Amino acid sequence: MSDTEQRFINIEMALSNLERMVEDLNEVIIRQGRDIAFLQKQNRYLTEALRNTQSTVKPEEEETPPPHY
Repeated sequence: MSDTEQRFINIEMALSNLERMVEDLNEVIIRQGRDIAFLQKQNRYLTEALRNTQSTVKPEEEETPPPHY
């Protein structure tokens, strides 16, 4: 095998490895995008739930004491 053929083989192997790496990274990015979308949705839900809870909580001085007082 000539030196040129060996160089081409090495280049093809390197290219193949880079293509695989790009595909793997793309899968990670897609998964992270889904995770971010889910977390944003969850954050909106929890923020809204917290707002609703805060509007129903009375200040401590307005709360009626529990029956054991």
